[in-house]
Amino acid sequence: MGKKETILVTGGAGFIGTNFIKYVFKNYKDKYRIINLDALTYAGNRENLKEFEDTKDYRFVYGNIADEKIVEECIRDADYVINFAAETHVDRSIMEAGHFIQTDVYGVYVLLKTCLKFPVKRFIHISTDEVYGEAGDKQCNEDSPLRPKSPYAASKTGGDRLAYSFFTTYKLPVVITRCVNNFGPYQYPEKQIPLFITNSLEKKKMPVYGNGLNKREWIYVDDHCDAIMFLLEYKKDISGEVFNIGTGIERTILENANLIEKILKIKDNIEFVKDRPGHVIRHSVDCTKLKKLGWRASENSFFKDFENTVNWYIKNTKWWTKIKNKSKDYLEYYKKQYKAVP
Repeated sequence: MGKKETILVTGGAGFIGTNFIKYVFKNYKDKYRIINLDALTYAGNRENLKEFEDTKDYRFVYGNIADEKIVEECIRDADYVINFAAETHVDRSIMEAGHFIQTDVYGVYVLLKTCLKFPVKRFIHISTDEVYGEAGDKQCNEDSPLRPKSPYAASKTGGDRLAYSFFTTYKLPVVITRCVNNFGPYQYPEKQIPLFITNSLEKKKMPVYGNGLNKREWIYVDDHCDAIMFLLEYKKDISGEVFNIGTGIERTILENANLIEKILKIKDNIEFVKDRPGHVIRHSVDCTKLKKLGWRASENSFFKDFENTVNWYIKNTKWWTKIKNKSKDYLEYYKKQYKAVP
């Protein structure tokens, strides 16, 4: 076994970042070290990864990706960078967009600029299918127009295209991914699926926007992590390329709510609430390009993964009740968004 390489994971204390680090240490522990740079904003939780804190192949660094000094300290030791760090919630971006622009655009600029000073083998920028806006009656491929509808989607579009510009201008080995909606363990309970699960466990209603028929494509977080590692280790030069990551599994908000009721054996637990401004009717992506490289999501596992996710929240009540009952940030957000105290 050769010398271990180092991956800088930004935003590693968040939902997808946490699961990615766990995935790497489970499947690639003999190949990589991890530096986890995270600002520990409201959605970041260092305790998610406490099992690795005292190991030699993991290092946590507290800091913001917009802080040039801290970013430089991390990237100088990295072979690869995977940028998960972002403000991510559409609803919060509608309330206040400034933090999204600061992190999702300027923070990306700082990372990219620093990689010019300390070159890396591959920079994977985690974008989102939100950049496409409405899918309409067709799936979006990597060449589809970018028509973001929320401040969150617009800020991610800015970071996405900024990353691409550093490839075209400076030949930085950037790869951009646009993934569909993730679900799984450790997801902050303001997001749709964990909110619905935890509210139901608390015997509270699931707040469904509008008529509940807005449709999204869904992927289990471990499948997303697998796709990222596939691209990180891909042997041919894919610099400057964009890859959609998805499953083809499309479900409405209402279908997810009904499935949670079925798994938990409850009824009539849905409350329809005022629709989100600019709510995208349908997100769906064409993943032909990534499939041609040789990657596919796990087949026939959605319902099993969904049930496992519900069970994770049942078994980890302490993790989410600490947020929902004690986090001032969460309580204020929920009250403002749904006009009621959770």
